[in-house]
Amino acid sequence: MSDKNIILIGAMGVGKSTIGRKIAKKLNKDFFDSDKEIEKKTGVDISTIFEYEGEDGFRSREEKIISQLCGSDNFVLATGGGAILSDKTRALLKSRGIVFYLKASVDTLFNRTQADSNRPLLESSDRKKVITKLLDEREDLYQQTANHVINTDKHTINWAVTQILKKLGL
Repeated sequence: MSDKNIILIGAMGVGKSTIGRKIAKKLNKDFFDSDKEIEKKTGVDISTIFEYEGEDGFRSREEKIISQLCGSDNFVLATGGGAILSDKTRALLKSRGIVFYLKASVDTLFNRTQADSNRPLLESSDRKKVITKLLDEREDLYQQTANHVINTDKHTINWAVTQILKKLGL
């Protein structure tokens, strides 16, 4: 299974990028973070895209970049938390790799994103309420898209990496 692409989905702050980088390094695969790729391509940060184009504009860019990234092989992809909102993207992710849903509780996600000011959807006076709403809206889509679910609550990055490698038979 080590020749398969590995795709990480889940909410903001669950650890997709950090875990993805470690897996890519261990398996000698290319690593992509779809949000970082969007920023590279546009020359501005995600918050700026949201400010000028709104969430719909951002989602359109996200769908295109994920489609481009999935055109290659031998990669690990960390998607943005809302990438699964697009039917087209969900189908593409499922067809182009083994999809892992990295899951965490609202409290864990709140704690991990508390100091992060670069998350436009979390710009609210009640961040915990927003995280709860986003998880409620997206949970079924994460579950439908994933081949495997890894709960990262109260676990280290290395533990999560080990669990993914075990699921891959490595």
